[in-house]
Amino acid sequence: MSSRARTRTWKWCCRRVPRAISADVQKTRNDGAVLSSPELRQVLSRAADLFHWVDHPEPAPFDSPPLGNLKVGVDLGTAYLTVAVLNENDQPLTGEYQFAQVARDGLVVDFVGAVDLVKRMKDSIEKRLGRELTHAASGFPPGVPRVEVQATAHVVEAAGLICTGLVDEPTAANALVGLKNGVIVDVGGGTTGIAVVENGEVVYTADEATGGTHFSLVIAGAHDILFEQAERLKIDPEKQPELFPVVKPVLEKVASIVARHIEGFHVPEIALVGGTSAFYRAAEVVAEYTGIPTWVPDHPALVTPIGMAMHNNVDPS
Repeated sequence: MSSRARTRTWKWCCRRVPRAISADVQKTRNDGAVLSSPELRQVLSRAADLFHWVDHPEPAPFDSPPLGNLKVGVDLGTAYLTVAVLNENDQPLTGEYQFAQVARDGLVVDFVGAVDLVKRMKDSIEKRLGRELTHAASGFPPGVPRVEVQATAHVVEAAGLICTGLVDEPTAANALVGLKNGVIVDVGGGTTGIAVVENGEVVYTADEATGGTHFSLVIAGAHDILFEQAERLKIDPEKQPELFPVVKPVLEKVASIVARHIEGFHVPEIALVGGTSAFYRAAEVVAEYTGIPTWVPDHPALVTPIGMAMHNNVDPS
């Protein structure tokens, strides 16, 4: 995939997406559901402006090194590798992201490649900040075997960072989204992760293998084209309405996964995050299938990496 195509992919994943989904859901929202706070929109907008795509020209260095404790999150996604840096007040400072296929569904499939990429991104950020990054948190899809989760920590450590913790991806996302009661659904490249939140606490997590890769596969099959061509079609917002009938069964599969795992829980709202959730009418399909108000924040691909960084709690002493 060319750097231009990869850049378009990130812009699609991080684009602003409409939160209005249907008359019934809109009515529920107007009746008082708190769906997307101004603070959440502000953080994600700031991150989208500050995070650097590796193939673009290097941003200017900071005038002076930022003070205080820095929080770092390393997200080894199926399609993207992201390093997010926040200040001690959880505000984005900078970040790096790039297309990478070093992990698949939470499993590290290219350890050496992953370490090399994280090292390079870390070095670039340190030059920009004028100070060293020492600690980071990372994450994993719920249900990944313990040994594979540890492999993610080993990547972080081998790249020169002390891994302060690992958190499942939907729980990380909710650190930023801040649902008090509801469900976070992280629709990534390979999997759909779910976290049920009650009274601000995650009480249940699950993960199943359906994500953006499956969108591309059905597009490729329907149009008799290569997977790479299907990827390019998928990330083009102008093409998404035309592709929607082909992709809708996969969106319904995502919705069915959510519905099955939240059965028995009181769920007033569903928040979709992850790059794949930016696809045309994704929230509408989930809302119609589950009967629950569903929304997508701006720049949904940034939510989980920032949430991982928020879990990088280090005693500044």
